[in-house]
Amino acid sequence: MSNLTDRHAHILQKLQKQGSVEVLDLCAQLEVSSVTIRKDLKLLEDKNLLYRTHGGATIKNPYTGDRTVNEKEKLNSDEKFKIAAFAAGLIEKNDCIIIGSGTSVLALAKCIKPIGNLTVITAALNVSTELINHSEIEVLQLGGMVRKNSSSVTGSYAEKILDDFSCSKFFLGVDGVDVEFGLTTTNVAEAQLNRVMIQTSQKTIVLADSSKFGKRGYGKICKLEDVDQIITDSGISDHIVEVLTGMGIELTIV
Repeated sequence: MSNLTDRHAHILQKLQKQGSVEVLDLCAQLEVSSVTIRKDLKLLEDKNLLYRTHGGATIKNPYTGDRTVNEKEKLNSDEKFKIAAFAAGLIEKNDCIIIGSGTSVLALAKCIKPIGNLTVITAALNVSTELINHSEIEVLQLGGMVRKNSSSVTGSYAEKILDDFSCSKFFLGVDGVDVEFGLTTTNVAEAQLNRVMIQTSQKTIVLADSSKFGKRGYGKICKLEDVDQIITDSGISDHIVEVLTGMGIELTIV
């Protein structure tokens, strides 16, 4: 299929079906070189029909901007609470967990009904405020520079405190989940703190509604291979499901 019009039609059809395409797959399907495919993707991007990514293209703008907690809390709130309710059920008796920052994990804090004593370490001020009135929950609030947009702290003070702990689970909220680039947030310092939290925990559980997939913040947290479980909603595409399960990630769709 060497005709330019036919190639472009094929690429756009694949994008509509899968949400994203990869250069190497298109080369095999269309029997043309990677140079030709990259030129095709550039032409289609110039027409605002797709967004090029490393090794392919996506139909949705992959870049996400920084928003305040109040703005984010209104987005996909029903999905976030379904995800949070399931995640809360993973907390065990006498657990010691880490809760990151963001509206998905804030929803988790609102859903927690502890059995026995629970220790929660968090960087998020709003998570601490939500949990502080539970007599069964001990809250360790990390210190550092406060990010007003996320109501959470970042920096070396928060990272150093974590050296003294080993936790069973880390509940991580993210701004973007990209199958090639990995998990991201819109703040580099927050991404660094999240990496330390991953190292401190036996299991990393990502809470991300389906709108986060195919998105990227500029602060990379980790590769997808570094997480154990992702909890999301039914808006996730079949293609993403196939990719994640193929990587051995435990995927829960609520």
